[in-house]
Amino acid sequence: MSSPAPKQMVFMGSDVITLPILEYLWKERERVVLTAIYTQPDRAKGRGKKIQSNAIKTWAQEKEIPVFQPEKFDEQAIGELSELAPDLILVMAYGHLLPKPVLELPTLGIYNIHTSLLPALRGASPIETAVASGYQESGVSLMRLVMKMDAGPICDRESISISDVETGGGFREKLAEASPRVLERNLSSMLDGSILSTEQKDEEVSYCRLLVKQDGQLDFSKSAEYLAHRINGLFPWPGCSAQLDEVMIKFGLAVAEEIDQSFEPGVVVEGDTSCVGIGTAQGVLRILQLQRPGGKMLPAEAFLLGNPIAAGERFLSREMHPLVSPKPVSHKRVFQLYTKP
Repeated sequence: MSSPAPKQMVFMGSDVITLPILEYLWKERERVVLTAIYTQPDRAKGRGKKIQSNAIKTWAQEKEIPVFQPEKFDEQAIGELSELAPDLILVMAYGHLLPKPVLELPTLGIYNIHTSLLPALRGASPIETAVASGYQESGVSLMRLVMKMDAGPICDRESISISDVETGGGFREKLAEASPRVLERNLSSMLDGSILSTEQKDEEVSYCRLLVKQDGQLDFSKSAEYLAHRINGLFPWPGCSAQLDEVMIKFGLAVAEEIDQSFEPGVVVEGDTSCVGIGTAQGVLRILQLQRPGGKMLPAEAFLLGNPIAAGERFLSREMHPLVSPKPVSHKRVFQLYTKP
């Protein structure tokens, strides 16, 4: 008895985090064929602002898979997708909102892989926000795509623990490696239409927002634990920093230490060992990696050899805003958060 013909899939994604998913699908091409890749249009990048292709387009071209890069899903783009007649569509970190005609097009449905344990952290920055907010675990969710943002029924989830010294960048790599596992468990049922799903619980929904550069500001009147999570979660971007004298010092990694002694927030309590200790409203914030403008990120011990920081010096505090909310925060509102009236 011959094997059934492979199903036709369109993949939509724009971030390098999706490459392990594509590699998995490429190995499974006897069951599912990637007939097209949709990704964001080429953008200007780097200091020279040269137009560059993203990693997803490069991967697709190497595999000789057709690439489509619509600026938006207008009538022409929807028509092109319709002509491909995909059996199913898989979306991950694409960066486009898909209109109803696209959601209704594939015969076997359209699915999304979201980098949080839904219904927690719907929105634009679930990876960095989970680490920066002190979550003990997060993960990836496979869900059916619906019109409302990240609100579709959940088919499966993969949980990953978050360590105390996890960075946003490091956790992103872990989620990339973990993402194919939800497909390994569910691809067969996706292809034969038997996959099950469960509606999200409204009472457990939370949202993360677009991150901006100002989210790297630090207010030392917060607790050391709160600040350490923020520093680690927002590394490497947008990165947290604080002003010492006239210089902005960037922090790469931090830990919190509870201590039965009060210190003035922002004041350096230790700066001549393997870390820089800064007083906070509760505990000492120990900075393990630092960087001067134009320099490299260095371990604190190496940084202090050429850039001594003495006890009693003060890092200035600046306003901070929460990254998680019970309701969506518009992009316009995000940019208003740090704008003084």
